[in-house]
Amino acid sequence: MSDAGVVRLLLFRVGNLLCATEAERVREILPRLEPTRIPGAPPVVAGIVNVRGTLVTVVEGWRALRQAAPAPPLPPAPASGSAPSPAPAPAPASDPMTGGGAGGGGERVGGEGGDVAGTTVLLELDGGKKVLGFTVDEVVDLLSVGGEALERRQALPGIDPTLVRAVGRRAGQLFVVLDTDALLTPILSS
Repeated sequence: MSDAGVVRLLLFRVGNLLCATEAERVREILPRLEPTRIPGAPPVVAGIVNVRGTLVTVVEGWRALRQAAPAPPLPPAPASGSAPSPAPAPAPASDPMTGGGAGGGGERVGGEGGDVAGTTVLLELDGGKKVLGFTVDEVVDLLSVGGEALERRQALPGIDPTLVRAVGRRAGQLFVVLDTDALLTPILSS
């Protein structure tokens, strides 16, 4: 992280943590994709997904950052005094909401395990040689900050300090700039 100049960051939420990574490390932001589980993989690995013909390993963000498991999505409540609506029909395979194309953040995406809320952020590791999916609850913002506005790593409750590169503020709320190589490289080698 440079001390001078402008740093572009992607802000996202994982559980109660507001996190950031350098925008240059983000290859793509996709709706949450339903991964195929890999037998024998550690629990932090959600599985693999096919992104336009390339298999990408997906890491559960909440597990990697040791946060509480996300609550399952609630079914929509029927309108008062009306009969419950029928279940929606399954989405066709060509529907971009099921992973056939890129979309915005935070949608519900149909899959074998039911509705899944959130977003998958494709991150480049090891100087762009590797790509890994990282699940987040919500993409919050893309912002530019002066390098001097970020404070060096601090001990913060709820996160391993070795995973934090810096700390910043946005609208009065603290966020941590993650060291994505320190966080994700050990997972790839396991």
